[in-house]
Amino acid sequence: MPTAEELLNAHTTDELALVMTAAGCAPATALRGCGARLDGLTFSGRVAAVKEAVLADLPDDYPGFAAALRAALRHPGFVGWMTFPVNEAVAERALAHGVFEPALGLLADLTPLLTAESAVRPFLRHDLHRALRTILPWTDHPDPHLRRLASEGTRPRLPWATRLPELVTDPSPALPVLDSLYRDSSEYVRRSVANHLNDISRDHPETAVATASRWLADPAATTPALVRHGLRTLVKAGHPQALALLGHDHDAAVDVTGPDVRTPDVPSGGHLVFAYEVTNTGSQAADLMIDYVVHHRKANGTLSPKVFKLTTRTLAPGERWSQVRRHSFRPISTRRYHPGLHRVQLQVNGRPYGLADFTLTPGAPAEARTGDGRSAAG
Repeated sequence: MPTAEELLNAHTTDELALVMTAAGCAPATALRGCGARLDGLTFSGRVAAVKEAVLADLPDDYPGFAAALRAALRHPGFVGWMTFPVNEAVAERALAHGVFEPALGLLADLTPLLTAESAVRPFLRHDLHRALRTILPWTDHPDPHLRRLASEGTRPRLPWATRLPELVTDPSPALPVLDSLYRDSSEYVRRSVANHLNDISRDHPETAVATASRWLADPAATTPALVRHGLRTLVKAGHPQALALLGHDHDAAVDVTGPDVRTPDVPSGGHLVFAYEVTNTGSQAADLMIDYVVHHRKANGTLSPKVFKLTTRTLAPGERWSQVRRHSFRPISTRRYHPGLHRVQLQVNGRPYGLADFTLTPGAPAEARTGDGRSAAG
C-alpha cells in the first residue's frame, strides 16, 4: 500500500500548481509553497494542507472557483491523487456559499480522475434527502466511476471518512441506490454495493438480510457472490438468518472433534498448528461453512475473538472432513500480539465447537510438527 509521502508530496503539489496556473489561477503561490510543509504529516494532514492551498489560490466566489476547476479538467496533467484534496476543497467552498446541486455535479465530473467518495459526504450530512435526489440518478450513468460513487459515497461507515449518522441510524433512504446497482455490470461497482450492505449489517442486521433476500429473489448471475461478500460480518458472527440465506443450516447435524492444538507454546512470529475433524451425522447432505476463532490476548489480559476462514464444503451423510491448519503470528501492522494465554475455537455454520488453550511466548519460532512427526501443512 502506498505511503502518505508517495500519494501527496512536494512533486504532487508542484504539478498541481502548474495545472492551476494553466487553468487561469496564476501564480498558484499557496500551492507552490505547500510541498515544503508536508513532511511529517499523515495522509489526512496532507490532504488538509493541500486543500487549504487550493482554496487560497482559487477564486473566493464559487462561480469563479468552479470555472477554474472545469478549466483544469481539460488539462492532461490533472490526474491521480492531486485531485483528492481538490475534491475536498469543492465541498468546503460550495457549502460555505450555499451551493448544493451544482457542486455535486462538479464532483460527479471530477470522480473519474479519483473518487470523490469522501467529498460528497458533507453534502449528505448537510441535507441527506436533498443530496440523495441528486445522487440516485448517478446509478444510471454510463461511467462506472460515477455509479460506484453513488454507492460508496453513501456508505454509512465508509473507512477513513466521516460517518453518516442519519444513515447509521436508518439506512433505508439510501437503499434505492443499492437496489439500482446490485446487478451492475461492473465488478468495481458491485463490490462497493457489497461493502455498503456490510456497513448496514453492523447496525441493522435484519435490514441487511431482508435486502439480500430481495436481491436473491431477482438475481443476476453475480448476485450470490455479492450477497456472500455483503453478509460476511454476519456470517462470521454466526447470524442464523444470514447463514440460512446462504444455504448453511445453523443447526446442521454434525460431530466436531478439535481443535487439537499441536503447538501449545507458540513463539512470537511463529505458527499455531491445530487439527480438527467434522462429520455429517445427519441423513442429508450438509453445506458447511467451517471457520475458526482465535481469542487474542489484549494488553489488559482480556481475550478478543477474531474469526478466520477454514473452508466451505458439502458433506454427504456420514462423510468426514479433517485437516491440519497453520495460523501465523507473524507481526502485522494492523494487530499487536501480546504474550500469554490465547485460545482457539472451531465454528461450523456459525455455531461454536471446542475451545483449546495455547500460549504465545517471546522468542524465535521453531518448526512445528504434526502428531506423526511431519511438518504441518498450510
